This record gives sequence, structure tokens and C-alpha cells, in this order.
Amino acid sequence: MDEKELLSLAYSLEVKSEHPLAKAVTEHCSDIGVTASETERFTALPGAGITAVTDGMEAMAGSLEMICKNAKVDKSFLDLSDELSCRGETPLFFSKGGVFAGMISVADVIKEDSKEAVAALKRMGLDVVMITGDNEKTASAIAGEAGIDEFVAGVKPDGKAEVIKELQKKGKVAMVGDGINDAPALTVADMGIAIGAGNDVAIDAADVVLVKSRLSDVAAAVRLSRATLRNIHQNLFWAFAYNLIGIPLAAGVFIPIFGWTLNPMFGAAAMSVSSFLVVSNALRLNLFDVHDGSKDRVVKNKSNDNTNNIKEDKKEMELTVKGMMCAHCEAHVKEALEKIDGVTNVIADHEKNLVTLSATTAIDESVLKAAVEGAGYEFAGIR
Repeated sequence: MDEKELLSLAYSLEVKSEHPLAKAVTEHCSDIGVTASETERFTALPGAGITAVTDGMEAMAGSLEMICKNAKVDKSFLDLSDELSCRGETPLFFSKGGVFAGMISVADVIKEDSKEAVAALKRMGLDVVMITGDNEKTASAIAGEAGIDEFVAGVKPDGKAEVIKELQKKGKVAMVGDGINDAPALTVADMGIAIGAGNDVAIDAADVVLVKSRLSDVAAAVRLSRATLRNIHQNLFWAFAYNLIGIPLAAGVFIPIFGWTLNPMFGAAAMSVSSFLVVSNALRLNLFDVHDGSKDRVVKNKSNDNTNNIKEDKKEMELTVKGMMCAHCEAHVKEALEKIDGVTNVIADHEKNLVTLSATTAIDESVLKAAVEGAGYEFAGIR
């Protein structure tokens, strides 16, 4: 299949998808004048890809694992895929009628203010963790570019919510997302923050919407919330101290002790002054510059006293699995192991008979063995 045919196939499949990578493909195809064919029975497979029927044949677009189950992918494309992933690009694979059609690489370019936003959040004592469905190599490249130290890669849409639940064991968690795949995690998080230009489902699931779609506004929202809470504490302290003295004075409690009295007229005026001061202090928030990070400080809490590194809770194991002969086999083993509760990422290498598995909880060896043997391969133990 030549480039023009591949782009036409990609356009036909991706035009009905709402995934950000699909939009990148369709925009490019539209710009260069590629035409799309009619498709039927369009199905989106979260975390894997999409399928549809075009020209009377089943066509697929998505991850390498998905395509390898239905078509044979040449080793040269596998090597190229690894190379592109290391550069932070995401390879999209396509097949038609059970035959591999080609690959398109899409670069998930980070927003201009992302690195600055991450740095600002770190200065405020917050731990930043990236959760992505991309493979380990792509995720590592993007995280490095954005200045993010911790990331969880290869996470399926429903798996993002599970990662959030694990992080919540350490403290409060705010989740920032923009896609339909982020909606479950936005709902589970203590604070869901949606990018304004994102999917409507994500926006509906969030508690806060960043209208200007700037990640720097996440740090701004944190600054504003801290300033608001500080202002509330000041007003509560003032009102409590003021009334602690004023009410007993107005009631005549201090007359027998100090001989202090309060004219009711002055008492009424004093209450008005108290209310005026509280309101005036609250109105000072209108002068607060949410983008000024010069006064950022670390707010200590109980959760910060414990380890905040997700990698310390992330269990990693290396399994010896025999019988894998090609990328198809790797995909089968990966699929079988990912069905186990708690498994977040699986990387299989048929040349080394090695499977690297990441999980949020400890998994019994018998469970791993049953999954591998159920897929038709030999489990030779944990390294």
C-alpha cells in the first residue's frame, strides 16, 4: 500500500474518532486534500484502537499489540516503532483485510507552558505524576521534556482510575485531563481538572474547568485556593477574637471585675466595623495575582511525611516465558497478563523470553503462571 492509499485508509478510520491522535491525523489528511472512503460498523476500543468496515473489508487502526493480533508486521517496522517511541513519538499501525497496511507516526507535542507549570507545582511541594496510555519509551521521552520525574505508562482508560486510587493512599490527588478516556479518573480524583478545549465528557466529569486550556492555570488555581483558604482563616480568627471580647463586654461581664461598660450604640457600631473589616479582607483577593509564583511555598501535610513516590509502591517483576516466537506472541502474552487486577504495564520480548511486568499490588506467582499458560505459553518462573 502506497502513502496515498495509507493516508486515505487512515482518514477513513480516524475521522469518526474523538481521540487527540486521531484528530492530528485527520487534520493533516484534510490539509493535503486526502479523501476518505465510506465506513461501516465503526467501533472504538478504549486503550487499543478502532475498527470499521471499508470496501467490504475489516480495517483497523491502533496500537502494535492490536494490529499484531490480526496481521503480520515486518520486523523493520517494529524496529522503526521503537526508534520513534524513543524520540517521544507515537506510532499508529493500520491493517486492512487482515494485511498490515502501514504505520503513521504522530508527535504528541507538549504545550508551551507545560514545563513551567510542572516546575511551579514542584516549587509548591506537589508531586507531579504523568499517567499515559503510551508505551514506556514514548512516555519517558515526553516526561523528560516536560520535567516530570514520575510516570506510569501503558495504562488503559479504566486503569487510570486505579492508579488514582493508589495515589490517594498517600494523600489528596488532583487529576488533570482532557479526553474521554480521562473521565473515570477525573471522577475518582479528589479534584478533577479538565482542559477547556477537551472532550465534553471529561469536562462534565471534572470539578474545575480551565477555560483558557493552559496548564499554567493549574498552578494558578492552587495559588488561588491557598490564598482563599488563608483569607478564610484570617477572617475566622478575627471574628472569633473580636466576638470573644466584644460579646462579654456588651453583656456586662467585665463590670464587676474592671468596671468596663459598653454603650449599646457603640456596640452596634462595633459590630458593623467588624463586618466591614471581614468583607474588606475578603475583597483583597481581587488584587491577588494568581500567576505570580514569587511567593510560592511548600505546604506540609501528613501525606508529605510519607513517601510520595509512586515507583516505591509499584511492583516490578521479570518473568521468563518460553514459546514466544514473534510480535504476535508478545501481544498475546501482554493481553493475558494485563487482564490481571493491578497490572498496569507489560512489556514482552520474544527474543529474550522475557516479560517485564509492572503492578500496583503484589501478585501471586500462581496467578501469573495461570495467565501465561492460559494464553498457550510456558511459564518458566520469576527472575
